[in-house]
Amino acid sequence: MPQHGGVSLATAVAGFAVVAAALTVTPGLDTALVLRAALTGRRRDALATAAGIVAGLFVWGTAAAVGVSALLTASRLAHDVLRFAGAAWLLWLGARLLRRAVRGADAEVVGPGRSGGSAWRAVRTGLLTNLLNPKVGVSYVALLPQFVPPGSDPLAVGLLLAGVHGALSVAWFVLITLVASAFAAWLRRPAVARAVDGATGAVLVAFGARLALGR
Repeated sequence: MPQHGGVSLATAVAGFAVVAAALTVTPGLDTALVLRAALTGRRRDALATAAGIVAGLFVWGTAAAVGVSALLTASRLAHDVLRFAGAAWLLWLGARLLRRAVRGADAEVVGPGRSGGSAWRAVRTGLLTNLLNPKVGVSYVALLPQFVPPGSDPLAVGLLLAGVHGALSVAWFVLITLVASAFAAWLRRPAVARAVDGATGAVLVAFGARLALGR
């Protein structure tokens, strides 16, 4: 494996994998979304949500590699625009789930014959939630350059590192989905589903409020 400035690409990837693994398993918004989908929807919806999130990681990896996401740290206006857009999205999602918890679930998530549409909605939800989270962009623009060996192609290495993070995320989300699926019969009871919707909605609203009010 060629080395650049004394640091091989393999060493850089291994170091990033350790950091990415810690970020992946740390409880957060992405995990909450996948877990909620696995608990109250179909396994397909949970995996679709995960796919949307991972797609967002590749977008951020590309942006960080070419310097686009540096705008989030260099421009207060760019950061605030994305921050408020993300906060509005999270507050809308959270309010929608809280409304479902109060009124009771309908056929929107698990209704028969709508799994295809629900899967696409899950992909969109995962993708938009990831892309509208400025913390992901700031983390990528702060972390990725440290793991790009001097003399290497930043875009290629950025995509490689995003792929590593994506693979770790897929493994984590699949594990969450399988564990939740083992208790699917009990977890999808109306009372439990409403409790899950209420808890997840409260988490999303809290994330959105924190994002909107944070500096």
